[in-house]
Amino acid sequence: MATFGTLSDRLTETFKNLRTKGKLTASDVDGTVREIRRALLDADVSLDVVKSFTSAVRERALGDEVNRALNPAQQVVQIVNEELVGILGGQQRRLQFAKTPPTVIMLAGLQGAGKTTLAGKLAKWLKKDGHTPMLVAADLQRPNAVNQLQVVGDQAGVAVFAPEPGNGVGDPVRVAKDAVAQAQRAQHDVVIIDTAGRLGVDAELMKQAADIRKATNPDEVLFVIDAMIGQDAVTTAKAFQDGVDFTGVVLSKLDGDARGGAALSVASVTGRPIIFASTGETLDDFEPFHPDRMASRILDLGDILTLIEQAQQAFDEEEALKVAEKLASEQFTLEDFLAQMQQLRGAGSIKKMLGMLPGAGGMKQQLENFDEREIVRTEAIIQSMTPAERKNTKLLNGSRRLRIAKGSGMTVTDVNQLVQRFEQAAKMMKTVARGGVPQVPGMGPIPGGGGHGGGKRQSAKGKKKSGGSRSGNPAKRAAENAAIAAGQVPGAASNAPAGSGFGLGGGAKGAPTEEEMAALQKMLGR
Repeated sequence: MATFGTLSDRLTETFKNLRTKGKLTASDVDGTVREIRRALLDADVSLDVVKSFTSAVRERALGDEVNRALNPAQQVVQIVNEELVGILGGQQRRLQFAKTPPTVIMLAGLQGAGKTTLAGKLAKWLKKDGHTPMLVAADLQRPNAVNQLQVVGDQAGVAVFAPEPGNGVGDPVRVAKDAVAQAQRAQHDVVIIDTAGRLGVDAELMKQAADIRKATNPDEVLFVIDAMIGQDAVTTAKAFQDGVDFTGVVLSKLDGDARGGAALSVASVTGRPIIFASTGETLDDFEPFHPDRMASRILDLGDILTLIEQAQQAFDEEEALKVAEKLASEQFTLEDFLAQMQQLRGAGSIKKMLGMLPGAGGMKQQLENFDEREIVRTEAIIQSMTPAERKNTKLLNGSRRLRIAKGSGMTVTDVNQLVQRFEQAAKMMKTVARGGVPQVPGMGPIPGGGGHGGGKRQSAKGKKKSGGSRSGNPAKRAAENAAIAAGQVPGAASNAPAGSGFGLGGGAKGAPTEEEMAALQKMLGR
């Protein structure tokens, strides 16, 4: 996620300087707080929020909880994390549903904040959760706003109530009121009202929004704010709070802002929680806002919980068990590989998911260079194969590979590389499925890996090395060679049993005596 990118980099760099210190002095804390203050101001966070935040961090960092900590740097990071969670709203706040349907949700905000698209995202998210939402076109001023909402509704697969053509025609208050009655008749349990906006805050906008609220008595009024407007976020939020009042905030365009000042200011200044965040252009780029998880992302601590939730939604548990069985029985094919890749794509942007891993900030360049279209190209190659070729890659001779390359728009080299990578991956996965440790290409043998011929090669080496004495003294070398020939050196015999180690043979001759074991136990204090 691009959001908070600059702020995250600055804070991570600041904390890196603390890790070399065993104990923090007041000067160290002041320097750290000064850097945090600069980073927050550069991120367009409200000045009042910055003052209260840095004051709280400084007070706690100079307190006993850091002085007594084994690792002061980590303790300071923990304090900053907790304070960030606080200014982001503390606990996650969920949507409040009406006891008697329909639940009425009104969207308010300036023109261009993304209310119409967000209405579709919210509707699709609610539909996945088992609700039956209906969108209401109450923005009758902006050109083609009604048509846009209808298109978004079709994409989300939800009903749209649009009795008026818009473009300046119709009464938005009456439309909103009629929509609630229509939802009751059609048994829609959620009504999402898309209201008009303006380029700036004015009296007419506030009056219309207030009238719609009075006519529909919504259960939730969500203030949609563009995350990229920076310091203006506070002014706009206060104006809407005074004119209409809202129960929660939704941050839109959160993927396009590298500063993120709006998110760090709105909740703290208005006292209203951030409930949702829009993180991309598609209707699926929408998620509930978790203050603790967002704080972890800002500090580059990762967001494993969100990553797990996305994976659980995308991956079929039964299908995963089938794949595991195929791996164990060595029946994993390119067909299964294709199905796994398609499930991975269904989980969302791979680049975004990788960005949720702890320490992803240090891999920023690699993540930027990651091309998600590579998966599409891989799918094209596999889909150009016949079912028999997908099941058995040994059928892929030169002419078949040329046909597959032409059919997928790729080169024969691309096809060869895919097949080679698949065979290596399948081999590694089979080893793991059997409980072994795979040998990673480009790396040396993994200790304890076994099962890959490494032991045989090593024992052969061992035989060569143990064939005679390597002493530089000729007389000593002759004596040691004579002893080896007579079999007087334990474990030196060339026919030592396989699996012996540490100079001990596997048979009775190389085993320690009872006296030796008693002496060893005495030495260990047993």
